Amino acid sequence: MYGIIHVLAQALIPAAVGKAIDAGIIAGDQRALLLWGGAVVALGVIQAAAGILRDRAALTTRLGAAYRTAQHITRQAARLGAALPKRVAKGEIVNAGVADIGRLGEALAETARGSGAVVAIAVVAAILLDTSWQLGLLVLLGVPLMVGAVSLLIRPLHRRQQRLREQQAELTGRAVDIVSGLRVLRGVGGEEVFAHRYRADSQRVRAAGVAVARVEALFEAAKVLLPGLLTTAVVWLGAHYVATGRMGAGQLVAFYGYAVYLADPLRRLTAAAGRLTQGHVAARRITAFLALRPEFATGAADPVGCGGPGSLDRPVPHEGPASLARPVPYEGPGSLARPVRYEGHAPFADPAAYEGHAPFARPVPYESPAPLADPASGLTVAPGRFTAVACASPADAAVLAARLGRYTDSAATLGDTPLGDLPPDEVRRRILVADNDDHLFAGPLREELRGRGDDTELERAIDAACARDIVEALPDGFDDLVAESGRNFSGGQRQRLRLVRALMADPEVLILVEPTSAVDAHTEARIARGVSALRTGRTTLVFTTSPVVLDRADHVVYVDAAKAVAQGSHGELLTDVRYRAVVAREEAA
Repeated sequence: MYGIIHVLAQALIPAAVGKAIDAGIIAGDQRALLLWGGAVVALGVIQAAAGILRDRAALTTRLGAAYRTAQHITRQAARLGAALPKRVAKGEIVNAGVADIGRLGEALAETARGSGAVVAIAVVAAILLDTSWQLGLLVLLGVPLMVGAVSLLIRPLHRRQQRLREQQAELTGRAVDIVSGLRVLRGVGGEEVFAHRYRADSQRVRAAGVAVARVEALFEAAKVLLPGLLTTAVVWLGAHYVATGRMGAGQLVAFYGYAVYLADPLRRLTAAAGRLTQGHVAARRITAFLALRPEFATGAADPVGCGGPGSLDRPVPHEGPASLARPVPYEGPGSLARPVRYEGHAPFADPAAYEGHAPFARPVPYESPAPLADPASGLTVAPGRFTAVACASPADAAVLAARLGRYTDSAATLGDTPLGDLPPDEVRRRILVADNDDHLFAGPLREELRGRGDDTELERAIDAACARDIVEALPDGFDDLVAESGRNFSGGQRQRLRLVRALMADPEVLILVEPTSAVDAHTEARIARGVSALRTGRTTLVFTTSPVVLDRADHVVYVDAAKAVAQGSHGELLTDVRYRAVVAREEAA
């Protein structure tokens, strides 16, 4: 609205000036001169005020669109969770959250100026038609022809900008990978290889940028040339009419003012087309990211076997072949026989408390620890115990951790309740999966590790994770700053600090994936003792092939080909040649 008022006031100024000349100066009417001169002043004030309000609204629109889109991108990244790095490249997220939101905001802000330009052209054309139908027709025909000529460049510009955007995302992702893995690259001597690849990718992006620049150069030239040609034609025809006596001097001044003025809305119209093209490219990338869905469902309204929506009064355990939804006690090396029903309390004591509301809208805490089970593999984690799982393949550990932590759809259960029927927030609160891909965030070390705990708990967790030496080596101790991704720490130090953070979370079930793979055997033994002592009475599951950690566990399960094939103590399982081969491989390494 402000943009339209601004251009209307600006478009009427040449008409008011022409009237002041014809009716005031040439006719010698001082009153008419003052009247039309006052009209010019009033139009100028209205134009200035409306322009300020238009720019203010455009800025609000641009920043509001950019920041709200950034919020949506952030929420989507959090919603995707662990699936994010598997579905989207790092560079794509960076570009979407930095460059694309800016282009989208600029496109929306440009609509105010673009719509005002359309109104201005229409008003000027109407005034010209009223004064001289030839001049009006020239404007009405010239503007669509000019817009059509410019639109011929928009499609190739759009296509090349899309290609450039994709290559920029790939290059940004490679740069992020190089920076995050620079220490490793230096260690293996791979700096030159990755530098060569980055240079090659950079040259491809440069070539794509030059291709975009060629079309943009033509686009910018057309933005100046075509309005200039139209203005020249209008002025020439108007001057001819004055020379032949068909138009007065004041009208000529007005027509010249319109001709000069038309150049501005025409440039704005073509500029708006360019901005909208860039915004469309950015919007497509953003909407493609926002359209991604998590790998697992957010919950079922009516779980199979339940009495009704939200009902949990008749939970049905998994009944398929090899079902281990109910924990299996160890009966000797290699034995997985005689399933025994878990005798603890039901995980939700009073399902009637929901009273028809959405399922799990108000979670009820467990009355006692519940077993965590994965029927597909036959793995069951007894509550309140320190369980270790030795996998013949590291990939199996990642798959099982994802199932038990509900980072992928599975039939895993907590007690008698399938994890898929629990709200994600409830699962995250009760089950924590910590692996070596977790990041350390920049900021004070104390705040990074402590979470919601206190300093006393932090001291105990530091000792349990054998990380006292890391803190003591820092100039400011716990108040020292952690660099991005913990770059100021070695691999083993980062691993221990991540373990401290996981211990401080104190979840009902803690799942650790190879938590001691980057430390020496002596430190590994101290960590195994510390974690076991600190987590006494809490459910702890560790995926590891370290004999030191396996020997410390209350119960050990051996997994081969994603199936639990043997269980018992570490000493008992050493009689299994398959288990012994995996452990011996770890010792040899």
